[in-house]
Amino acid sequence: MEYFAFLLVDGTLIDREERYQKQSYRNRAVIMNGNGVLNLIIPTIHDNRMGVVKEVRIEYVTPWQRAHWRSIESAYNNTPFYLYYKDALKPFFEQKFEFLFDFNTQLTLTLLKVMQTGTNVGFTETFTPYGEDDLRLEIHPKKARKPDYRYRLTSPYYQVFEDKFGFQPNLSIIDLLFNEGPQAASYLHHLANTFETR
Repeated sequence: MEYFAFLLVDGTLIDREERYQKQSYRNRAVIMNGNGVLNLIIPTIHDNRMGVVKEVRIEYVTPWQRAHWRSIESAYNNTPFYLYYKDALKPFFEQKFEFLFDFNTQLTLTLLKVMQTGTNVGFTETFTPYGEDDLRLEIHPKKARKPDYRYRLTSPYYQVFEDKFGFQPNLSIIDLLFNEGPQAASYLHHLANTFETR
């Protein structure tokens, strides 16, 4: 979710020229269901051409789209706003995209639109080398947060399984959307403002 908050910060660009990072959020999302945290991983085609992130292809040998949608439906069909937003997201689990970057971009733009964030997304034209505390490396499911990490999500919001597992920060943006609905944009703007002032 912090990824989406950063998209609302002025001047943030999505890097389409970087090298693809395996086991990152570039091909996965984390949701919460009745059994706890669940990773939804999009399989990719591994070949010698896998390099720049915009050139990574999606693999459809396994029926991951159907499995992902069933998991989303099971996790969120009892949330307050699932019925309002599911039709905007379901086509991404029916239509086939050749490239992972195109899937991610179109899904991101759709989510920003349904949340009415008023955000215009920009993209890099060339690769910028990684720097210290680079968010392209920091926002990563396998990387533990440093004690001095500046962008922690500290504001809880309602989560349907909170009574069972406690509040779980930084789940997929759809967790915020289905649980908070029209308030999702305000929550993200608040986070973005705290990020800008740090």
